[in-house]
Amino acid sequence: MANWDEDGVRARIREMAERDPERERFGARTHRYALAPQLPVTEIRAFEISHGIALPVEYRSFVAEVGNGPAGPGHGMMPLTLPRPEADEEWAADDVWEEDRLPGRLAEPFPLVEPLPGPIGAPADLTRGTLMLAEQGCGIYTRLILNGPHAGEIWQFDPDWGGFVPVSPGFRSWYTDWLASP
Repeated sequence: MANWDEDGVRARIREMAERDPERERFGARTHRYALAPQLPVTEIRAFEISHGIALPVEYRSFVAEVGNGPAGPGHGMMPLTLPRPEADEEWAADDVWEEDRLPGRLAEPFPLVEPLPGPIGAPADLTRGTLMLAEQGCGIYTRLILNGPHAGEIWQFDPDWGGFVPVSPGFRSWYTDWLASP
């Protein structure tokens, strides 16, 4: 495992919440600076087996050692194994979460070998082999690449304006950058 400092992460999130009592920071009203409990390693492994994948160690260790979302970048992290408790609110991210978990989808090869910047409209499905981590709003999603030469990288999917491009070399830097932001 990648050994996260659970107490340090939780302390920083508490500090962020104290500095933002009105939850004015982007996404704070959605994730509410809350962290769900950690997932048992057996549950994470069962997820990997059922989807035919191995999660990148930085992400896998986070959900095992720190928590299974939601406090995090954007509107917060989506949970790994169970839908959000509020999933009946008809949030588009919940539909994307369910689509990611269709049989075989996560194990499919990631179709891009290089970034695809700019508007891409409604192309063939480019998100196969990726796991949606967070929603940024307006149909923009942060995704974890699960296989291929970009495995472990964090990419942003914005089909209307920004394309599908890398935003972080890995989960740890993506999450700790959020923790370090003012």
